[in-house]
Amino acid sequence: MDRAPIASSSIASVGYDEASRTLEIEFHNGRIYQFFGVPPQMAQALRAAPSTGAYFNKYLRNGGYEFTLIRDAK
Repeated sequence: MDRAPIASSSIASVGYDEASRTLEIEFHNGRIYQFFGVPPQMAQALRAAPSTGAYFNKYLRNGGYEFTLIRDAK
């Protein structure tokens, strides 16, 4: 999945596949997670949020989405 860089102190890049509703997030520590069943509006809101990390924590990490670790920290 292609990811675009994000201006964030914790998140390095974000990618989204609308067909599968999969959101992929790469953190600055090297970890990459995929979140499943994420609506397109949420992926857009994450990219547009004033604080990407705060949005992630509030709506994705604690949002009940299934996720998997794709790559662990470096």
